[in-house]
Amino acid sequence: MAAPAAPHRAYGGDKPRLEVPMSAQPEESPAPPAPAAAAQLLAELRADRRAETWVPAFEQDWARALDDARHSFSLAPVHGVVRIWRARLASAPSVDAFLASGCDDSDGIDLDQVLGARS
Repeated sequence: MAAPAAPHRAYGGDKPRLEVPMSAQPEESPAPPAPAAAAQLLAELRADRRAETWVPAFEQDWARALDDARHSFSLAPVHGVVRIWRARLASAPSVDAFLASGCDDSDGIDLDQVLGARS
């Protein structure tokens, strides 16, 4: 079979074009946290009034994520822990205001249902 004599119009004709390099990550993926994000987050958790319960829970999640990252050669578990705990810390004032308002909270939703299951 012979090659076509002229370039096909659908491919830009005879005009040169630059190839767009592919990325290993999807475009919609969140940017990874800075290297010191966990230390900054831990300092914020220690300063919060819930520090007595939140700091041990964060440290447990962090240790599990580090272990998962070592076995999977992926930083996704570490980034996930930082993302989830940032969301918890950011939503705490709203949760406090809701609870202080006296509204019925018996139909609550688990945070894992909102943010997705932790890996």
